[in-house]
Amino acid sequence: MPKQLNPCELEIDLFCKGIQIDASCSLENDARLFARTRAGLGSGLEIIVPGQAGYKEIWMNAPVEEDFAQRSPYFLKKVGDKYKVHQTADDLWYEVGIPPEPKWYNRETSNGIRMSKIGVLQGTYLGVYVNNACMYWYMSPATNCQFCTSGLNVGVNEQATKEISDVVETALAAKEESGMTFLHFNSGYQYGKGLDHTARYVKALKEQVGCLVGIQVIPTMDFWKYDWLIDLGANHFSFCYEFHNPEYFKKYLPGKEQTVGQSTFFKAMEYTSKKMGKGRVSGEIIAGVEPIEDTLAAIDFITDLGAFPTICVFRPVIGSDLENLPSPDYDEMHIVYKYMYEACMKKNIPIGLAPNIEVSLVVQPGDAVYLADRGLRFAKYQTFLKLARFATKRYFARQLTPHAIAADANRPPVIQDELEVPAHMPR
Repeated sequence: MPKQLNPCELEIDLFCKGIQIDASCSLENDARLFARTRAGLGSGLEIIVPGQAGYKEIWMNAPVEEDFAQRSPYFLKKVGDKYKVHQTADDLWYEVGIPPEPKWYNRETSNGIRMSKIGVLQGTYLGVYVNNACMYWYMSPATNCQFCTSGLNVGVNEQATKEISDVVETALAAKEESGMTFLHFNSGYQYGKGLDHTARYVKALKEQVGCLVGIQVIPTMDFWKYDWLIDLGANHFSFCYEFHNPEYFKKYLPGKEQTVGQSTFFKAMEYTSKKMGKGRVSGEIIAGVEPIEDTLAAIDFITDLGAFPTICVFRPVIGSDLENLPSPDYDEMHIVYKYMYEACMKKNIPIGLAPNIEVSLVVQPGDAVYLADRGLRFAKYQTFLKLARFATKRYFARQLTPHAIAADANRPPVIQDELEVPAHMPR
């Protein structure tokens, strides 16, 4: 008899196979827009899979438009006023939720910019591409990451440059009307100025909105910039190095290989993780392209640093250089995500502590609780996470309240003289 998948298994299989939309659906009225912004990974359908056995619900962005999704055995169907996913090969049914499009998406900022061109919800967090399009797209020849379409989206599907006031107004709307607690800035290559460009935004959000702020930009060996951003209120840094195997990194990320190199990602991730503490930094990789052994090695490397892995199931996005690569195998992805959770558990990485952060583009570490073996270690880890959530409540309440920031966002700290540079800073 066919096996009903648990919520995380369903999430993984939908990432691998995509979903088709049945004629019974009325997504134009019920769902969020298909947001082809940033790298293009949010170009599918936002779905909420209900939780089971007291564990969390799962938010995901299911592929719809890609070629492989047109062959999917999964169909979204509307039955009465409810949405269900029908796996037609085995006649299995799953109840799901479809988050509606926020009303503020079509509202304009004071500068006349539609808010959905400033930022979009990807799960429950607000994603904002903070700079001009990634400069790798404009080199000759282009050296863009092969899985990415940000050079096709920024300035077309979203505003190319974003005024601080527009970001603040959009974040306020997202917080007040959608319960947003976390805003994530990301950016492509900006000639080493990615962190500098985020500074004034971070301070404005902490002082005028009150939200958690994450940053994902091309890393630098100027570690003092991370210190500066932490002083300005940054809560999280993400290092998107995609492939652990150095040959795959070189082949599929030519710009990153030529301008910063894989080791810069590793060193910056190590520095910030030590500076901020366990669970405050993440290493982002793509699963389903490089050999699975390399992906598992990446999980060990990231968690050994005290960071947590965010792992994307490879999506052959339309318009990307890798759009004709096959989507990954479910069985391999199941191994990857089970290993991810157990690595976090083994190294006591605190995950899922912050309120209302659901990331629909990846299988979050907390999603994979459904895959872990039950036993004494599992029970101890659940107790650890429960106590950690309680211990950090006041911290998060403070972070979600607007408050003054003493650090200057317009003037970075001055390094007076090479002889005065602290030992941990690069010379």
